[in-house]
Formats: sequence, C-alpha cells, structure tokens
Amino acid sequence: MKSFTYERADSPRAAAAAIARTPNAKFIAGGTNLLDLMKLQIETPAHLIDVNHLGLDTVEKTRDGGIRIGALVRNTDLAAHKTVRRDYAVLSRALVSGASGQLRNKATTAGNLLQRTRCPYFYDTTKPCNKRQPGSGCAAIGGYSRGLAILGVSDQCIATHPSDMAVAMRVLDAVVETVASDGTTRAIPIADLHTLPGATPHIETTLKPGEFITAVTLPRPAGGTQVYRKVRDRASYAFATISVAAVLQPDGTGRFAFGGLAHKPWRVESAEAQAPQGAGPVADAVLAGARPTAQNAYKVPLVRRTLAAVFSEAKA
Repeated sequence: MKSFTYERADSPRAAAAAIARTPNAKFIAGGTNLLDLMKLQIETPAHLIDVNHLGLDTVEKTRDGGIRIGALVRNTDLAAHKTVRRDYAVLSRALVSGASGQLRNKATTAGNLLQRTRCPYFYDTTKPCNKRQPGSGCAAIGGYSRGLAILGVSDQCIATHPSDMAVAMRVLDAVVETVASDGTTRAIPIADLHTLPGATPHIETTLKPGEFITAVTLPRPAGGTQVYRKVRDRASYAFATISVAAVLQPDGTGRFAFGGLAHKPWRVESAEAQAPQGAGPVADAVLAGARPTAQNAYKVPLVRRTLAAVFSEAKA
C-alpha cells in the first residue's frame, strides 16, 4: 500500500470541498471496497477524507410517507430497521444476501452504491482493463467471462455492477441526494446514477468530481409481495450470478430489477407491462438485445428460470 495523508471532515460540504481542493483524494467510510483496492494498488489515493463522523447514520420518515436513509447507515442496521423490514422487504432481503455479517457491519449505504466491479481482470493488474487503465483493452472479452455482463455491454467492457442493495433500490425507485463543494445539492434518480460502459467504462456514475452522497430516499411503500432472489455459486459470501428484485401486486402487475447482468442495476420498465402474462413474456422483453459470450450464455435461460421462481414464490 502506498503512503497517503488523512483528514476527518466535519460536514458534508467540507468533505466535498476537501475532495475538490486535493488532487487524487478519496472519501472513506467503511472502507470495505476501497481498502482492498488500495492494497492491490488499483486505487492509489494520495489523501483520504474520513466521513464517518458526519451524523448521516439515521433512517427517518419523509413528509410523503417514504423514508430517508443517511449515507452512513450501515448495511446491517438498514436491513434490520423495522420500517425497512415491514415496508421495503425487498431491500432488507437484498442487504442480508450480500457479503458477510462482518462486512455488512462496516459497509455503508453510499459506499455500497459506489462499490466497484468484481471483474477478475479489473483486480488483476497484470492484465489490460479499460476500467482500470483507459485505452489498455479488455482482457475479459475473449477471456474468462462466466460471471460477466450480457446486457448493456460494449466493445470496451463487459463488467457487472456487484451491489445487491442497488438492485433492490432500483426496483423501489430510490433517489440519491448529494452535495457539492459550493453547497449546491442534487437529487438523482437511481436509474440515472450508474452509467453503462460505452467507450468510457472508467466513468461509472454521473456524480460530478467531488460530489458527496448524503442520503438515499425511498418513496412511500409500494406494497404488494416483495421478493429478492439471488443465484450464486455458493450459499453465502458470493456475488450474484444473477439476481432479481421484484414487487408483485395482487392484480398481476409488477416491477423487476436485475443484478449480475449489466454494468448497472438493470430494469426495463417496458417489460413490466408483460407481468400479467407471466414470467416468460417479461424475460423476453428484458433479454432483448442480450450479447452473451460463449461462457456466460447460460445466464439467458437462468434469467427465465429465476423469474419463474420469483413468480411462483410471490403466489405461494
């Protein structure tokens, strides 16, 4: 690990300002992803800004009947929160399915949203990776791609986004709140937070340089039956081969978001109109335009089977 300097921010705006004035600086909270990347010298920040003491660690009700989740709420606390368990069960289930108990005790809401891909070539600094070093090439294309993306891919990158929590938040229409160094704030629909790789896979979000996430808000509860189903290579502590977050209503309508398929949580709102016809038509619409490799083509039928299982679980 390379040497770095450190400071502790005393407000969200001060944290954003510190990033803006300091070249090659990073925020650190739980550090469950950043510290691993620093040890491998994939991330080499010259300065760390500790944001753990900003008081952004509560879950509060909003005026419109939703909830506001502070950026520093730990994954364990969010999953166990009584309102989340009762009204946003898909989120609680997604959180519990991710990582290990020890990591969930440290990982934060904002950090979970911003964690970087687990593509094996991104972590292997001896191999080319356009996400790690723009313009160097993508070793995953033509290489080992079993766990990688089949939707929204480009000729520059086929990496997936690793978050379980983000998939559930996508199906719940979450909004991400931020502050910049000049004090200006934004509210970003989670659908617009993460980007597809295109020609710039190293740009992973629409956040501006130094912009700091302060909270995530969820609208009033969607009701219905909420399901999070995760398919993985082992029973725990594994990233999703694919995952499905679903909210299904008694009248047959539903919402669906997917993990393990793309560079961002994947949701096709037009596909949701097919929900009353069952899992098959929804899967057909979601998988339109899929570009699997020979090694991850199994994800296409797996999406269909997992969606069918979600429908069955919702009816049980």
